Amino acid sequence: MGEWHKTGCVLCAQNCGLEILVENGRMKKIRPDKSNQRSQGYVCRKGLNVMHHQYPKDRITHPLKRIGNRFEPVSWEQAVTEIADRLKSLVDTHGPRSIAYMGASSQGGHCEGAFGLSILRGLGSQNFYNSGGQEFSSSWWLFGRMLGKQYNVAGPDEHGAEMLVGWGWNGMESHQMPQAPKVLTEFSKNPEKLLVIVDPRPSETAAMANLHLPVRPGTDALLLKAMIAIIVENRWENTAYIAEHVEGWETLRPWFENFDARAAVAVCQLDYDQVADLCRLMTTRRWCMHPDLGIYMGRNSVMNSYMMNILMAVCGVFCVPGGNVIPGMVVPLGYHADERDPKIWKTLITDMPPAAAGAFPPAVMPEEILNDHPERLRAVYVSACNPLRAYPDTKAYERAFSTLDLLVVNDIVMSETARLAHYVLPCRTYYEAWDATFFPWTFPKVFFQIRRPVVPPPDQCLEACQIFTLVAEKLGLIPDIPDALYKAAAGDRMQFGAALMEWAAAEPKALAAMPFVLAKTLGKEWDSAALAGLWGVLMTAPKTFRKNADRMGFAPGLDQGDRIFQALLDHPEGIWVGKAAPDENFTAVKTPSGKIELMVPELETAARDLDAAGEAAALKLPDEFPMILNAGRHTRYNINTMIRGQEWNKGKRACTIAIHPKDAKTMGLHNGQKVKVTTAGGQETGELEISKQVRSGTVLIPHGFGLIYGDTVYGLNVNQLTRNTHRDLLGTPMHRFVPCRVEAA
Repeated sequence: MGEWHKTGCVLCAQNCGLEILVENGRMKKIRPDKSNQRSQGYVCRKGLNVMHHQYPKDRITHPLKRIGNRFEPVSWEQAVTEIADRLKSLVDTHGPRSIAYMGASSQGGHCEGAFGLSILRGLGSQNFYNSGGQEFSSSWWLFGRMLGKQYNVAGPDEHGAEMLVGWGWNGMESHQMPQAPKVLTEFSKNPEKLLVIVDPRPSETAAMANLHLPVRPGTDALLLKAMIAIIVENRWENTAYIAEHVEGWETLRPWFENFDARAAVAVCQLDYDQVADLCRLMTTRRWCMHPDLGIYMGRNSVMNSYMMNILMAVCGVFCVPGGNVIPGMVVPLGYHADERDPKIWKTLITDMPPAAAGAFPPAVMPEEILNDHPERLRAVYVSACNPLRAYPDTKAYERAFSTLDLLVVNDIVMSETARLAHYVLPCRTYYEAWDATFFPWTFPKVFFQIRRPVVPPPDQCLEACQIFTLVAEKLGLIPDIPDALYKAAAGDRMQFGAALMEWAAAEPKALAAMPFVLAKTLGKEWDSAALAGLWGVLMTAPKTFRKNADRMGFAPGLDQGDRIFQALLDHPEGIWVGKAAPDENFTAVKTPSGKIELMVPELETAARDLDAAGEAAALKLPDEFPMILNAGRHTRYNINTMIRGQEWNKGKRACTIAIHPKDAKTMGLHNGQKVKVTTAGGQETGELEISKQVRSGTVLIPHGFGLIYGDTVYGLNVNQLTRNTHRDLLGTPMHRFVPCRVEAA
């Protein structure tokens, strides 16, 4: 007889609740968990197929060391000793800028971040890269300037809104909010609500929208500026809101006065009256904005987000119920890193700030390696991500990683990145380990779930947190821990906490090494450094979270965090751990003025100069590349690289090169034939799909394919077509606007 275990999906950031039937230590069946209070029984086909993630053919189960052109198993002792020795040698010889950590961005587990960053900081480095920098550098940098902290990511309070505006977002396929298809269907069908989608193509979400604006690719910033100008011309601004909560509007207002909005809308290839009607709705309805990668990774990425934030401020939707709110959170996703502080590093060669809540953009890493500066990057520690398929310009990454003095990869599989590594260290999967994510998706309540192991790991596999602890010990980053603390870890948690704080007060190195201290004490008792770290997080959570927890019935006290920890252990399906106060959302704004600050000096000139004539000229495509590639289509058939085989798609056309019927007819191409896509970055060949869901003049290719799996490679690697230098001023790759051409293969 098997047993059902409550857990969560690890394949996307929604982490929908799952129940998994385990028989004889192996997963057998998966079903939605109706008791999960966030997903409420909803799960998509990806979550129902997590067994294909759990049981890949290319699983690694022993530490591996590259010797020549092959990998050989080695002991954990040998692997971590050699890695630590090489890290110390590089820092001693070339300085701390020579070391980077790339990780802490998996959809399934964030606990490793505290451990990886502690090693990085222990070595004196600030070179932290992750997928947040891949997608959100522009957006989060602006939130840092305009709302005071880079992690103050103001998300849509869709449950309190009358109108939901999705911009560059196909939520029916990509989700990006809890139960997205249910929420979108409710907005679409409820006569008292409106669903508005701004997207170049008639996507699955656009098809059900009450209003779809098919904006010309690459003109989002221009359209947003035109919309603000229309509001200004008609004096529709929310003047009371602006007076109370906004700083700098009178300085910016002239940017939009006498702006030729009609000419701008014409360049955007939209109907002016329809755009004006939307502007009126935005100034009379309670609405929220849901942007996605069409904005973040589109042309003019940083200006897209800047104009969008100005629009929302002028309409008065920031920090109000039903608008875009700063959610409650257990701990922030990352940390604030303002590059105007001289203590904060920029990248050495590309001069990029750590804009994504402390993380640098992965697009610049190849340049940070491929140079002759004496302090260039020489060692990269990659954990739970696959840069060779996830980040732009595969060829640049291959060249860069092949020149490193040290490349270490923590993973569950022999990924494309692992194949270039000097050491590959075998991790437990997220269903063999304790872990959690900190995505703040809900408002006003704060949901949290600690996922527990549901199947046993292979003998040699460890949590990433445990691996980092072994490396830290060899690096000498962990102070001597007294026997009394080890003994206390076997007893009452609160008594252990008191002993820990007493020791830490007298040990100067304790706080910097705290994740590792917890791992070696509580983590030893629980066989989980991650679980020990989570207890530490809850015991030392920010004051804001403690207030939110009080509102959910977790009364204040020294043991509040421990009581929440126990409640999470008692409820593996997850619980509401806090509740933000909707009428106090402005208190989360941490700018010097305490208001939403609109002026961002670095963007002033570009914002002023943005106009119809300039954009019309800039949008002209070269004769060599007359079409626009959207590199990274979201569908229900792709999941980055977290499912490597294609059995789960059961013969579906999961990876195609999609174009509009009109374009196919013009080029004499037919459905299903092999075609070649060429960009300035390279060429790839794949199967043609002809679809009316594609905008004429554009090409759609999904991400997460071209994986080396067993003896086959399925689909094409879209990042062979992208260049890491095709990015905005904060390093965000412009994957939604890649000039290309298509021809028969």
